[in-house]
Amino acid sequence: MVFVAVGVAGGFLGSLVGLGGGVFIVPLIVLFMGVPIHQAVAASLVAIVASSTASTIGYLRDDYSNIRLGLTLETATTLGAVSGGLTAHAVSREALSALFGVVLALGAVYLFFRRGETEGGAAEGSDTGRWGGRYDDRHSKREVRYRVRRLPAGLAASFIAGNLSGLLGFGGGPIQIPVMTAAMGIPMKAAAATSNFMIGVTACASAVIYYAHGTIVPSLTVPLVLGVTAGAFFGSRLAPRVRGRHLTAGLAVILLLLSIQMLLAAFGVRIR
Repeated sequence: MVFVAVGVAGGFLGSLVGLGGGVFIVPLIVLFMGVPIHQAVAASLVAIVASSTASTIGYLRDDYSNIRLGLTLETATTLGAVSGGLTAHAVSREALSALFGVVLALGAVYLFFRRGETEGGAAEGSDTGRWGGRYDDRHSKREVRYRVRRLPAGLAASFIAGNLSGLLGFGGGPIQIPVMTAAMGIPMKAAAATSNFMIGVTACASAVIYYAHGTIVPSLTVPLVLGVTAGAFFGSRLAPRVRGRHLTAGLAVILLLLSIQMLLAAFGVRIR
């Protein structure tokens, strides 16, 4: 039941901000439950596939997900995910913990300083271009239109995000969402929804490799999947009613706290 509860919390928070839950689940079960990090990463990847499916259903209903853009970026992300999954078992537990902590810290700092721009960074106008999109924002009660800028930068970031996803089991959201909002001009809600759609495919590519290595433990993975699926569904239903900058600020604080914990754990210091 503990793993189910962790899954519900991780899926709910991850769905709200487009991360799929792995970025919360892995630190929690490694730091507070003593699960080996390679097993935690493997279980997280399987759970992310479930959470992505559950949350994407809700986001598609409200037209937040940009499927055309997501499929384009996913070509690079999947290649990176396979590369990261093949490399992960050669990396030590301490190195993975330290890398996880650094990635979380960079994502937290970046999002904190960009939090005021995530709703206003989209270009408004009648022409959304080939990769842009539109949706009705329930909170502001207006239609939001945006054009996508710097697609090559998005593809490069997606490849890096895929690598880190395969190594760390968080789906790549902490890399993809900042790039989408700041470099590509995508509003936070659209970025979160599109990221939720993408991370399921990314995680699936890496999970197959972990399964081949025998790292997936059913007694850990099954309850996490059940919890994450439920949490992600409810999170996706709540997200349209929350301000984008509030989502970003909350994400930044949580990522920073988890980052500190993972960095300390990499050097043998645990705070419980």
